[in-house]
Amino acid sequence: MAEWVYPLGSAKDGDWQVSLGAHDSSTAVDGWAHTGLKVAELAPGASVSLEAAGEERIVVPLEGAFEVTVDGVVHSLRGRASVFAGPSDVLYTGIGREVEISSPDGGRVAVALAPAKADYPTRLVRAEETPVELRGAGNCSRQVHNFGTPAALEADRFIVCEVITPAGNWSSYPPHKHDTEKDGETALEEIYYFETRLAAGSPVEGAGASAAAGQDPIGYARVYASDERPIDVQAEVRTGDVVLVPYGWHGPAMAAPGYDLYYLNVMAGPGRVREWLISDDPHHGWVRRTWDAEKIDPRLPFTP
Repeated sequence: MAEWVYPLGSAKDGDWQVSLGAHDSSTAVDGWAHTGLKVAELAPGASVSLEAAGEERIVVPLEGAFEVTVDGVVHSLRGRASVFAGPSDVLYTGIGREVEISSPDGGRVAVALAPAKADYPTRLVRAEETPVELRGAGNCSRQVHNFGTPAALEADRFIVCEVITPAGNWSSYPPHKHDTEKDGETALEEIYYFETRLAAGSPVEGAGASAAAGQDPIGYARVYASDERPIDVQAEVRTGDVVLVPYGWHGPAMAAPGYDLYYLNVMAGPGRVREWLISDDPHHGWVRRTWDAEKIDPRLPFTP
């Protein structure tokens, strides 16, 4: 049976802390075909490279600033202090192009990817261009950065976004699926890459290194079967962990009280339409209707 949960370090490959689904990934995932992810932690002045391949890519700074060279052209990504500091510049590289990523001061970077055939131009999406969506309401409020969605980016196959969920809130909720090509639904694999932190305003925030050392920021992720295909994931997640969703109902992604939760989503599938169309679990879809009477969590947006 395929493995769907990869704690930090379990999908390491050379300089990459995470390498899953890429054409050169050494960790094989049975039945996984449409999406991939690489994550690297770079020391000051260090770099990683990707050879030209038949996969489209988008470079997402997680922490720090980066320079990305695509076929000899250098693009500067201003980056951010952390994934909880609002959107970052990102770079779409298209397909069949060599990519080198370096960081003058060091940092952590993700590369979302998908096997692709149609070629689209390299595009730098600045942080201020990124559509920021506040989704849900009440304790289902979350913040979505839609830099790699069909409305924001021309691409061949993938849909890429990132979500920040305040401490104690649920996101990816109600549970939903996108595992069947039919009217109103598209078949898409999905990757969740997680990061966690002590929530801003916590009583122990700023209490010193000894207090910080006693914390263990966690979140939780759930995936379960929508048909005869078996899957049952109930995962405790931390910074650097990855959960793969090949099919099935997924959600909630839960931010534990006291800890904010971030995840980077990468989706793509075999269908001819690049669109995120979902079906809610009929047991829980009614929850959406309650949001009309609730307000967005006042902790959002995380940045003005």
